[in-house]
Amino acid sequence: MTKQDKVNFIITTLDELYPTIPIPLDHRDPYTLLIAVLLSAQSTDVRVNQITPLLFARADNPYAMVKLTVDEIREIIKPVGLSPMKSKGIHGLSQILIDKYDGQVPQDIELLEELPAVGHKTASVVVSQAFGIPAFPVDTHIHRLIYRWGLSNGKNVVQTEKDCKRLFPKDIWNRLHLQIIWYGREYSPARGWDLDKDIITKTVGRKTVLNDYYKNKKDR
Repeated sequence: MTKQDKVNFIITTLDELYPTIPIPLDHRDPYTLLIAVLLSAQSTDVRVNQITPLLFARADNPYAMVKLTVDEIREIIKPVGLSPMKSKGIHGLSQILIDKYDGQVPQDIELLEELPAVGHKTASVVVSQAFGIPAFPVDTHIHRLIYRWGLSNGKNVVQTEKDCKRLFPKDIWNRLHLQIIWYGREYSPARGWDLDKDIITKTVGRKTVLNDYYKNKKDR
C-alpha cells in the first residue's frame, strides 16, 4: 500500500464514520472558543465543558473578563488544572484584545500566538474552528495516530503537523483534524487499545506498531 493509498483509505473511512463532526469544546463565538481551547491544555474537553458555563456566566467577553481579578478567574477554573498560569493568561489576553483589537479575536495565527498562554495548537484551533481558515492543529491523539499509521516519524508535533499538511488536501484540513481526534478517542486510544476495533490502524498501520501490539498481546 503506497502512502497515497493510505491517505485515501483514511479520508474515506473517516468520512464514513464521521459525516458530521461535533466540535469538542462548547463555545458561542471566537472569544469563548479561544478561552475554552486555552483551558483544555493538559485537561479533558469534558472537564472544560463543565467549567466554561460557570466562567462565561460571569464573563463571556474581554470587557467583562478584565473586570474580574486574576484570583477570581483562578478560583472558577481551578478544576481544569494549571489554573495560576491559565488565569493570568486569560486576564492578560483579554486586556490585549481590548487595547489592540477593539475586543475582537484576530484571525491570524501569528497574532494569536503573541497573546499570553496561547500556543501554536490553540491558535490553529481558533482560526480553523472559529473562522474556517485552513489549519491542522495537532493534539496528542493526532500525533499518536499519524505515527501509528506510518505517515510521520512522530518525533514531535511540529514534524507531525508538517507531514499532515503535506499529505492531506488543504480543503479538508479543518474537518479532518476533528475526525482524527474523534477516531483516536473512540477506536485508537493510548490505553485499552483494541486493534480489532481500529480498522484504520489494522489496515494501514506501521509494521513495527502492529508487530509490537501482537507481541504484547501474546505475552499477556
